[in-house]
Parts: sequence; C-alpha cells; structure tokens
Amino acid sequence: MVRGAGVQTVRPELLCLIMAPLYGCGRARISLGVEYPGLVREGAGSAQLGGTPLRRRSSATTVAPMRIARFTNGGDPRYALVDGDSGAEELVVLSGDPLYMPVQPTGERVPLDDAVRLLAPVIPRSKVVAMGRNYAEHAKELGNTTSDLPLFFLKPNTAVIGPDDPIVLPEYSNEVHHEAELAVVIQRICRNVSAENALDYVFGYTAANDVTARDLQRMENQWTRAKAFDTSCPLGPWIVSDLDTENLRIQARVDGETRQDGTTHDMIYDVPTIVSLASEIFTLLPGDVILTGTPAGVGPIVHGNRVEIEIEGIGVLTNPVIRRH
Repeated sequence: MVRGAGVQTVRPELLCLIMAPLYGCGRARISLGVEYPGLVREGAGSAQLGGTPLRRRSSATTVAPMRIARFTNGGDPRYALVDGDSGAEELVVLSGDPLYMPVQPTGERVPLDDAVRLLAPVIPRSKVVAMGRNYAEHAKELGNTTSDLPLFFLKPNTAVIGPDDPIVLPEYSNEVHHEAELAVVIQRICRNVSAENALDYVFGYTAANDVTARDLQRMENQWTRAKAFDTSCPLGPWIVSDLDTENLRIQARVDGETRQDGTTHDMIYDVPTIVSLASEIFTLLPGDVILTGTPAGVGPIVHGNRVEIEIEGIGVLTNPVIRRH
C-alpha cells in the first residue's frame, strides 16, 4: 500500500491481483495499462499467479476484500472502490458496473463526504430471494418452529432502497418490524449449483433490513403484503467482495438502542447451502440478492425512528423511518 494525503491508496498491481479472480479469463488488465500475463484462470473460481493457485472466497483466502459502492454526487449513478480508513474514505471511480465489466478505474478520486450520496450498491435486475426462519431463536421468539424444509419467499426489486433513504411504513400496517440480515449478491447465472461450488457464483456481500409488516404476516399465509412493499429492503452501505461469513456479528439498533445482536454462526443453513438451495428453485441472475435470515431480537419501528444495521466486515446501513399521512 502507498499513502497519499494521509489516505491509503491501492497500488495498481495489487488492485489487478485482487480483482482478476472476479472477472473475465486470461490476462488481468486495468485501465492504468498494467498487464500481468502470469495471472490466468484455473477453472471456475480460481486463478494462478506464478504457479501459486488463488481460491476465491474460501475461509482460507488471504486476499483483502474490496468495498464496491454505487453513488452519486449530483449526476447519474456511478460505481467506485471505497479506499481508506473509516472517516477518511475516498471513492476510486470506476468506468462502469463491475458486475458486468472488468474493474477499470478512471483516475478520478472523490472524497466520501456530504456532497456524495451512497445509493443501494445493487439494484437486482430480477429478484430478491429471502430465506425465512434461518435462526432458531428468531423463529422461537415469534412462536414458530423450524423444519427440514427451507422456507423461501421473494421481494421485488422495487422494495430496494439505499443508505439514508426513508423506510416508508405501509398505510395498511400498524406493526412494522426491523430484521437485520446478511445479503449475498450473485455474480453470474447459476442453476442447481452445489454447496461446494456455490461461492464461485457470489459477487460479494452487503447489509440488509428485511422490513416486515408483522401484523399482516400473522394474518396471511403468504407474505407478499407483509414483506414486499416499497422500501422494505434497504441495502448497503456497499458490497464487500470477499468475506468469511461463518461467524459475522449482526446488529440492529433503533435510535441508538441495540435490539438485535447475533452472529451468522447461529444460522441453520450457511451461505453456500442457502445459495445452493435457492438455485434449486430459481435461476439466479447477475445482481440477484439473497437474504439469509435474521437473528432474534426483531421489534417495532415507528415514524421518526432511525434504524442502523451493522454487520462485521461490511459496515453500517442507516435509514430513517417515516409514515406518510
């Protein structure tokens, strides 16, 4: 790493090495003109540099995760790598959506300050797939039991909002709850993928809030009205490209009060298994998002609240709550 103006800067060759396993085949290139012929693909999800294999997104991986943001500073949405420590971040602007093209920095760097608005890091082109009752204690607190049959439901992409966007309470509900969740972003098309290979199809991870109209969920056997309304799926603050998800702390705070404090270690189904099970039902497309369930401690949110979802290794997603009269 090198430093400029007190902020850590990613060397071009390190950026190339980190991102090459995510995109394309053959030689790794970035727009700064750096080329590494020795970096080649070795089948799905792996790469090799100088004879040393690199495996993507395994618990043994040593590659530092990259934070990928979607933002605006007054114009059209753009994408960037987030560089620097907390409170001194800069956005390394990219030439396009890294889900669909190689990472190509433009050379522009934008301070992450009040002039920048972070957007939902991904808008699913197709769907948000969500797993229900994946934490035993959460199922128990709502008077439910878990079963051997995994429970899935869908949210439309119109439910997605980004950091600091308001959660709008639906008029038809008088009891809306927060649900802190780890979200998985799919990188490429997959269908009937095994758990062993599932992470080869994952682009990265972000924080999510599966906002739920609990009174409607109790009243109806299907959860569309309860969980699919506009603004019911905040995502952010950015995507982390590589993360060990086996034991991440997940918290939800409302007006600074901690409501949920759990860990992904308590999941009934882990991330690779969830991706595999979802791919048995749906063809997963690039940009699809999978919500992995919520730990115990869910509770009501009302007009004027401010909800924070924090996931270890990712960051904090914050949204105000409003009710339109």
